[in-house]
Amino acid sequence: MKKILMIVLAAALLLIAGVPAVLTVMNDGIAKDVAEKLEAFPLPEQTELLETVSKAGKLTGNGNGMQYFGAVLLKSALPIDELKDHYSGFSDNGRMSIVEKQNGSQIGLIEHGSLAFETPVEGDGYYIVYSWGSNGGDPLCDLDLRGH
Repeated sequence: MKKILMIVLAAALLLIAGVPAVLTVMNDGIAKDVAEKLEAFPLPEQTELLETVSKAGKLTGNGNGMQYFGAVLLKSALPIDELKDHYSGFSDNGRMSIVEKQNGSQIGLIEHGSLAFETPVEGDGYYIVYSWGSNGGDPLCDLDLRGH
């Protein structure tokens, strides 16, 4: 009887500890997928991909809910209008790839917590291409404590 109780207790502890870990891995994977899709888009001429980042959690705004962010850092000799035109043709399930000038390594779009490129961003010609992802309506993803 004691052995069964210990097994049940150990299983409960594994479940309590394991569920948050599984949700973290699952949600980080969704955010990473957003970034990898951006990374896979063909680059325009005179443009170099420097770095890819992603993050999952409650990243901007109020309320509860998971958000998935992916971005690539580009160095380009092209003007921003040409980069926007190039990336306007790419979308994933209706989500746009947004191009903005990048000043500094810190990504200012993230309100809660922080996210930065490791690459030093100094001078002109640096751009961020980013997108927000979705968990596809999976209600389990919202149980991740980082979304609250």
